[in-house]
Amino acid sequence: MRALRTPRLCVAALHLGAFALLLGGCVSTDIVYRNSQFPQPSAQAKNFVGYSQADTKQTTCGNCHVDQQTKWSGTKHSHAWADLQASGHSSGECQACHSVNDRGNATTDTAAGYTSTQDVRYQDVQCESCHGPGLVHITAPTIENRPLASIAVSLGSDNGCSECHTGVHSPFVEEWASSRHGIVETAPSTRPECIGCHTAQGALAAFGVNTNYVEKMSTTPLPITCAVCHDPHDATQTHQLRFAIDAPNLDQNLCMRCHQRRSNPDPKSANGPHSPQGPTLLGTAGWFPPILIAQGITEIDATHGSQVANPSLCATCHVNRATVTDALTGAFTFQSTGHNFHAIPCLDDGGKPTADTSCVVTQRSFVACTASGCHGSENAARGALISVESQVDLLVTQLNSLVAQVPSTEFVIGDDKITTGEGAKFNARLAAMPGQPVHNPFLIRTLLTASIQQVELDYGLTLSGAVVAPVSATEIDAIRARNARAASTTAQLKRSP
Repeated sequence: MRALRTPRLCVAALHLGAFALLLGGCVSTDIVYRNSQFPQPSAQAKNFVGYSQADTKQTTCGNCHVDQQTKWSGTKHSHAWADLQASGHSSGECQACHSVNDRGNATTDTAAGYTSTQDVRYQDVQCESCHGPGLVHITAPTIENRPLASIAVSLGSDNGCSECHTGVHSPFVEEWASSRHGIVETAPSTRPECIGCHTAQGALAAFGVNTNYVEKMSTTPLPITCAVCHDPHDATQTHQLRFAIDAPNLDQNLCMRCHQRRSNPDPKSANGPHSPQGPTLLGTAGWFPPILIAQGITEIDATHGSQVANPSLCATCHVNRATVTDALTGAFTFQSTGHNFHAIPCLDDGGKPTADTSCVVTQRSFVACTASGCHGSENAARGALISVESQVDLLVTQLNSLVAQVPSTEFVIGDDKITTGEGAKFNARLAAMPGQPVHNPFLIRTLLTASIQQVELDYGLTLSGAVVAPVSATEIDAIRARNARAASTTAQLKRSP
């Protein structure tokens, strides 16, 4: 029979906590101090304690950290071992990433927890999988001996998410490393107004995450790592995301929390749009010329921004997971996780998405466009993109030629107003940003067309050569109809239980 341990400081803290309640009323905390018993781990476990009750999945850490235990129990990590056994391809090489051991944390032991004991108490991905061995802290808990987890991620890392979420079977880290999220950009990572979206520490703070981790107080900025978007403890949102991906709301949608900056012109700045993808998708980005506002148009809905037609919004195209197979043999090759975040990625000779962004449109994959059900085939989606981009390119060229003729006195910074010239220039820059036409083709084309008309009207200018067709009454009616349908759908979703 294994001995049971009782951390004395937990008992002492219980009395202190009760005394604090008497003095100060109810105190909110996720730590409940109690007489916590657990089987004494063997020496071979190297201070990993695992479950105190394996049959109920009660972690030893969770005896005190009740809130985290409750949330963790709903995650895929809590049944990782059972999932492996049911997968049909369970093998010894898989067990280390489905149990508590030296993988995923900073311990330097090459065998610990399950890999050294084969004890069921170490099955599943528990607290210590990320935080490291907890025996010392559990026996005599102090601030100094807390086993903090790391949120750093890199290829070949021997700590954190990288150790398991990598390789042919699960190449999250490899794909993430080739994305913009995997890069620390020097200037934005040092500017206070930018760190909330350009560094992991800043983003977590902006999200209101106040839990501790190894790099929290570090002056070395981290890129946007796994823990920024995914909550290791909580499965309230799909895929353990920190915010929903189906919310058509700039503050509640995970991607749009950052991808919404400077989507409208600022009278105090000459800067153009910066990360305006969210508002573009939802139809509110850009400068709406008076000829549109006079007709009651202040937003323009599109299919890509529809909760009904495209419920996953940004993630539908930018995080598209697929099994890639060899074109000649049909054999399994690897999983593509979509974590390079390229909506239409370039492919290598084997069909694998790459970090390259220079390939021509005919060499890109449009699988995300068909998997979502939006387009009937990859060729149809490719053709739609080519068509809208050519239209937008022509409109941008025409608008820029007019803006160049607008008097310089119309471009005054800090006068608390947006002139037609300034608004039109902003719209041209908005439309020229990569990906913008496809985010909301109706919005972009309408803003450009109306801007051309407004510049001609206000400054007495006329386009030379090809003249763009004005925004017609039919198009105005279509915009109103789309917006009405979107408003009705949003209202119905809000009323749904």
